[in-house]
Amino acid sequence: MPRPCRFREIASLPEFYSFAPEENFSGESIIMSLDEFETIRLLDNSLLTQEECAKMMKVSRTTVTAVYESARRKVADCLLNGKRLVISGGKWHVCDNNVPVKLKHKGATIMRIAVTHENGNIFQHFGHTKEFKIYDIDDGKIVKTEVTDTNGQGHGALAGFLKNAQVDALICGGIGGGAQNALKEAGIKLYAGADGNTDDAVAAFIAGTLSYNPNATCNHHHGEEHGDCHGEDHIGNCGNHAGNCGKHD
Repeated sequence: MPRPCRFREIASLPEFYSFAPEENFSGESIIMSLDEFETIRLLDNSLLTQEECAKMMKVSRTTVTAVYESARRKVADCLLNGKRLVISGGKWHVCDNNVPVKLKHKGATIMRIAVTHENGNIFQHFGHTKEFKIYDIDDGKIVKTEVTDTNGQGHGALAGFLKNAQVDALICGGIGGGAQNALKEAGIKLYAGADGNTDDAVAAFIAGTLSYNPNATCNHHHGEEHGDCHGEDHIGNCGNHAGNCGKHD
């Protein structure tokens, strides 16, 4: 009987999730797992040895060798044959050294919501978020709140931070496509394009009246942090959008 595949530790989620040739695109895609991507990052970008990479990912050197060879073959296939490279899936978990111990565990009935936070309001640029306000919801009621520093930089690091903090949903202002992909990979439900007071937003979330825009993106080219981030799309009641509040685990 084969041994179960051991999860590989990665430093953060990627900033970019898809690469394709500008010309002569074949229309085919190759999927590279996040643990394969991590070996490329550590060995080819950070220039670690395979032994150092294995230590970082908490696996054996032979595992690193096999994962790395698979990743390199996929890169070569895309470069030589004009295929799209998509980064997704795999056996991995994000290093949780930057997450406070008190956020690493929660009760089975708790739904945990994170809101980008600045001076009591929803911060409008996810990628530059310095702190989140965390809300624990049980049976439709807020039972605990916590403001925590992000201790990370970049979309991938922030998404990994939220995953390790066991966050179920994020309420924010503007957010880029790469960050949306990272949150999706982390299994975190996104409610973007919201604004105003964070406490009011979470109260509206629980009531099923939160105004948000699922297509909100950040427009960096015009010096605006949230671009077309404000629109309305009313969610249904709390039991319909992300599992029943108080019954989500």
